[in-house]
Order: sequence, then structure tokens, then C-alpha cells
Amino acid sequence: MSIIEPQPLVNPPTGPLFVSHVSHFSPCRFSLVIPTYNERRNIGKIVEVLTRILDKSLPGDYELIVVDDDSPDGTWEVAAALIPNYPQLRVMRRQQERGLSSAVVRGWQVAGGDFLGVIDGDLQHPPEILLQLLRAVEEGADLAVASRHVDGGGVSRWSFIRRFLSRGAQLLGLVMLPGVLGRVSDPMSGYFVVSRCAIAGTTMHPVGYKILLEVLGRGKIREISEVGYVFCERCEGESKVTWRHYLDYLRHLWRLRNSTEGKLGWWNKFNFPWQRFFRFGVVGFSGVFVDLAVFHFLRRELELGLTRSTILSAEVAIINNFLWNDIWTFGDASRYQRGKRQRLRRFLKFNLVCLGGVVLQALLVFGFDKLGLNDYLAKLLAIAVVTLWNFWINLKLSWRVTDVK
Repeated sequence: MSIIEPQPLVNPPTGPLFVSHVSHFSPCRFSLVIPTYNERRNIGKIVEVLTRILDKSLPGDYELIVVDDDSPDGTWEVAAALIPNYPQLRVMRRQQERGLSSAVVRGWQVAGGDFLGVIDGDLQHPPEILLQLLRAVEEGADLAVASRHVDGGGVSRWSFIRRFLSRGAQLLGLVMLPGVLGRVSDPMSGYFVVSRCAIAGTTMHPVGYKILLEVLGRGKIREISEVGYVFCERCEGESKVTWRHYLDYLRHLWRLRNSTEGKLGWWNKFNFPWQRFFRFGVVGFSGVFVDLAVFHFLRRELELGLTRSTILSAEVAIINNFLWNDIWTFGDASRYQRGKRQRLRRFLKFNLVCLGGVVLQALLVFGFDKLGLNDYLAKLLAIAVVTLWNFWINLKLSWRVTDVK
């Protein structure tokens, strides 16, 4: 039996995940949802920090809404006990539903704010960034996203595996939903502020914990702003990311693809940039001659071994292709990413994409061979597929310019 005297809780809404244009609750300027599960040791600290920050900029004109999924550690009880000291705090205990994304929307459904936000309850999202996000939507942006992938952003001490999975998930999303995920640099972010009118009137169908995908895919989002932030390490509690979350992410991508981009015609949906692709092909064709010339020089003039000559000549060709693509094929994008550091990042990404293309080509040739295709025909088909792969992934990853301020 709990020794904490619980305060009145907000009743969880039922029915469709639908945010109304006009709130039926006490109106305010800003409503911030904090979804929680087993955050008993963090909830008091984050409420205290957020209140201190928002009291200075929006005194009495904001609310904090904790939405707890009936945590076994009693997070909702601890949060409810804070209400007497924090009059802007409201607490919801959900017992019939689970999931971070739906928790956020349920919180927005009982919110009174003109602007709606979300922040993790584990202090991994720095609260001081919140005012910059709020300022962006007050100045006209429909959506302001805290990003780890713009100036001022990053992760603290992530392992290589965690970085690889995060970037891999983002790359997969760019391939499946380029028109949605390609609009921001960090579509995996769970820290943002959105204007109520940009998502009101739309029924949402989120899966898992990436609510930003749903906002981008179904909301009426025109202008987007991004603010860099460094993702902090958790001080208390344990991470809740499991393999099930990655499976939910795949389901969410598939559902969004079928319900949003799937409604468009093929040409409008794909919007293939043929002129840019032609330039990419010309550059790639030139790289073949560079590769052969360098290979000949290394083998005949310097008398290097076959393996070293092959690797070095291939890398010189990649450098050649990158420089021409950076100047010509994607020159308009490069102008938005000036500086040696940005160019180095594009080059490293280009190298990785090309390496992936080599692996993909080998797999395709092997597969076509098993189907009984002629060796040369199999090679040509594999080259065609890999050329499309290299172009599209580089377009969406290496030379991607998001439409944000």
C-alpha cells in the first residue's frame, strides 16, 4: 500500500487518437507532455527543472502533463504527489493502453495549449533547449525539432552499435519514406514542439515510440525549424529500447507508406530527378576510365600486386566521382553545406554508400547466376540496380538538405 497521498488524476481519453482544433480544457499558451514508464527516480527532477525554466518565460501560461503507463514503480503516484507544489502539473494514469506514441497523443487530447510539445521523462533531453523550440513555433514554424544531427547537436557516449542501429534505422526510413523522413535531419527525435493547428483534425495511427514520424506523415506541416542538442546519458533508471521497438518502427514506416505516399500517383510519389541522375551516371562512367588508368599505372609502372592495385585504383575512382558529384551533380546541395568538415562528412558517407553498392552488386550477381542468367547479363543488371542504389542513397543521405530553418 502506498504511503503517498494521491492527487486527482486526469481521466485518459478513449476512442480515436484525434486532437481537436479547439481545446475543451483550460486554455494556455503551451502544453508539454512527459510520457513515463518506471521513471520514479527522475520525475521529480524533470518537473522541477521544467517548471523553473517555463515560469520565467511563460508564467501561468503553460502546463506539464505527465502521462504514465501504469508504471510498476508507481511513477504516477510520485508525480501526483507533486501537484500541490506545482499547480501547472497534471497527471494521467493509463491502464488500458501502452506505448509512448499513443501516450503523447492522449496527453495532447487533454491539453489546452496552442502549442503542443513532448520531452522524455529521463532527463536525456536537455530541458534548456525547450525555449528555443517554443520560440521557433511562436515565430511561425509549424514544427520545431530538437536534432542531434545539426550544428550544436550530437550524442554523448553512445557505443558504435547504438550509433550504427540509429543511423541504419534512419537510412531505412529515408529509402521507404523519403518525402516524410527527408524533411528533417533527425526524424528519430522524440523532442519537439508542434502547433496545435498543424495536427488538429487528423486521426493518428502511431506504432511504437517514434511519434515524430506520425506528425510529419499526417500533420499539415509546412514550415519546419531545427535546434541542435546533445543527447545526454541517463543518470537514473534503465533504457527501455528493445528489439521490439525496432520492429514497431518498421511497422510504423510500412503503415505510413501505405496511408500517405501510397495515395499519390507513381510519378508524384517518386518524383525521380532524371537530370540529376543523368549527371550522376556521366560521373560514374568517367570513374570507370579513372579506375582503369590508375590500375594500369600501378600494375605496369609501379609493379604493385593485384589486390593492392585493385583497392587503390577503386578508391581513386571513388575520390574522382565524389569531387565531380560534389561540384556538378549535387552542387546546389553542397552550397548549403560549406566547410571542410561538412565536405569530409559527405565524402565518408559517399564511400560507405559505394562500399554497400559493391556488396549489393556481388549479392545480385550471385542471385542472378542461381536463376540461370548469362554472366554478362547478370553483371549488367546488377550494375544498373547498384547505380540506382548509389544515386538514391547518396541523394537522400550524403547530399541531403532538409527543408528546415
